[in-house]
Amino acid sequence: MNQRRAAWLALALALLSAALVLLGASVGSTGFDWPWRLGDDPMGWQIVQDIRLPRTLGTWLAGALLGLAGAIAQGLFRNPLADPYLLGSGSGALLGVAASMAALGGSPFALSWIARMGLAGSAFVGAVAGVLLTLALAQGVQHTLRLLLAGVIVGVVLSAFTSLLMLLSPEIMQALQAFMLGNTSTVGWSACALMAVPLALAALVAWALSPTLDALALGEATAISLGLPLPAMRMALVAMLGLATGAAVAQTGLVAFVGLAAPHLARSLVKVTHGRLILLAAGTGGVLLLAADILARGLIAPQELPVGVLTAVLGGTYLLWRMRQRTRGGAP
Repeated sequence: MNQRRAAWLALALALLSAALVLLGASVGSTGFDWPWRLGDDPMGWQIVQDIRLPRTLGTWLAGALLGLAGAIAQGLFRNPLADPYLLGSGSGALLGVAASMAALGGSPFALSWIARMGLAGSAFVGAVAGVLLTLALAQGVQHTLRLLLAGVIVGVVLSAFTSLLMLLSPEIMQALQAFMLGNTSTVGWSACALMAVPLALAALVAWALSPTLDALALGEATAISLGLPLPAMRMALVAMLGLATGAAVAQTGLVAFVGLAAPHLARSLVKVTHGRLILLAAGTGGVLLLAADILARGLIAPQELPVGVLTAVLGGTYLLWRMRQRTRGGAP
């Protein structure tokens, strides 16, 4: 029964994703216009092909990466409140971007295309460095609680260094704010490729290692009794968590709540093992972020709302509703 529901949910997510991609290709700063109605307008087609379509697909990919990373984090730490930024990847990416902006001495939007790609690379390097620093501080992945505490400590310390950079270079504050609130407006075809490859790799590895998450859900002792090589499998899962988060953050900035809410929403719709949950959470994350981005483009057009603000409002509202439902049902 659950397998059939999971299949129906996957189909629904695929259809909803296709509809949102079509809608995203029709919404821009100039208003709403279906692509097939552009007729012989070469400028309109160029806008759709070079701006709207890659941004739409890239936003879905970023949401899928965050949803996937959130499902891995919640399974790995056996904590439904775990999110993709838990191991210091978000604060590391923010520090990497802040350091690059301070070194370049200007807004990234005034720089060349190569410089913007350099900032994305800095964000990815910073995210990976944050995860590696957490692993070093926790002395590996053997102890989940130590890893969790190390991630919190690294996040606080790296955020403090970012604040120090902002004080020393106040000219980067406005440009850095776009990264902190989430920004999908600069996503192009190259960014789509840079997210699609990590998404495929992380999904494949996480799906292959999903029995480890199923065993951990039954308890540490049970997982050990099954003869699983937990340290190696945990390290691989942490690597995929860092890769997925870093790839998304590098291209779209710090988007809040998608990685936390997507696995919750998928679990509330169908009860499945982690193998299916990881894939369903990825699809749910893509749908959530793309829907939020379309709203961000259209609500106050021709201006845009930061997509991270909308995801925080929508995701926070959903989690509050879930908490209220659990409280009414007598759950702790």
